[in-house]
Amino acid sequence: MLGVLGGMGPLATVDFLAKLVAADVAETDQLHMPFVVRSVPQIPDRSRAIMKGGESPLPALRQGMRALAAMGATVAAIPCNTAHHWAEALTGPDLPPILHIVDAVADQLARILPDGGPIAVLATAGTRAARVYETRLDGARWPVQEIPEADLAAVGRGITLVKAGRLDAARTLFAEAAAAQRARGAAAIVLACTEIPTAFPPGDDVVDATQALAERCVRWYRESYAGFPPADAGAIRAAS
Repeated sequence: MLGVLGGMGPLATVDFLAKLVAADVAETDQLHMPFVVRSVPQIPDRSRAIMKGGESPLPALRQGMRALAAMGATVAAIPCNTAHHWAEALTGPDLPPILHIVDAVADQLARILPDGGPIAVLATAGTRAARVYETRLDGARWPVQEIPEADLAAVGRGITLVKAGRLDAARTLFAEAAAAQRARGAAAIVLACTEIPTAFPPGDDVVDATQALAERCVRWYRESYAGFPPADAGAIRAAS
């Protein structure tokens, strides 16, 4: 069963859950995939930990992963890009494996940019500083474009506005930053903070990491339980 480690932030978690359910097309309630959610916003700030040596979120993340395991999760999704800086530290025999958000984005890039091309990763300062995408993506195929500091700062302000519920103001900042990266040659825009898609419209050259992760979770479920009738909850519990 899928476990969702959320709360980073709450709106981003709700956006992920909505996309997860929408991606899991089914004719009745009973045919949808089961999942459990732990949404605790009090996890220490991820970017502050990376950029300024603030309190590490790792203990809280591990606590959340253990809670998901106790609820029956056999695999986990974390709808927070920056938290994936600690993905390797969140492995162990008592923790469910993570469906990595960057791998999900790579699946989408392979669809819209099969021949490769430069991409612009709009993300938190922490995600950029930790090189969450650069260290996992195929850089030869999809090189991550450098983004000017002014545009990075605008994205950061937009993320802060989303967390404060000011989506209209954030939308303007995100749109301007994306337009600037397209003008600099980006073949695709990756929305690599789960706050950004809540204030950014879809587009042919846009990869929404939240949507990509939701689709990856649905694919995992269908591949894992292909031998069962989807409504057979007893079989699903036994396999979990």
